[in-house]
Amino acid sequence: MSRRTEQVAEAIRRIISELLLMEVRDPRLSNVTVVDVDVSPDIRYARIHVSVLGDPEEQKSTLAALRRATGFLRTELAHRMPVRYVPELRFQIDRSTEHAIHISKLLGEVLPQEEPEGERRG
Repeated sequence: MSRRTEQVAEAIRRIISELLLMEVRDPRLSNVTVVDVDVSPDIRYARIHVSVLGDPEEQKSTLAALRRATGFLRTELAHRMPVRYVPELRFQIDRSTEHAIHISKLLGEVLPQEEPEGERRG
């Protein structure tokens, strides 16, 4: 990724995060965190990776609400970013947090638990 696309991606991440926190009134979007943004080399498309708390049905509902808010978010990006073209926004659930929790749980089951210092037998 070029320096320019990295700067645009970071600006989009920051602005979308602020908008979701302060401007968007949809209660389904209250548990969304923008994790990362990937921007195409021509800055026409931005894939926004979001983390959503909740079960798969809540995640699906939240993703639908994000897609409905895309017009508003692009308009606000146009006002806040000095770019010729505002990228088309594509939202995607980021599952890395869920994956990390799952791996941690599996490791907890496999690895022996250390006993606290005072409870050692021997």
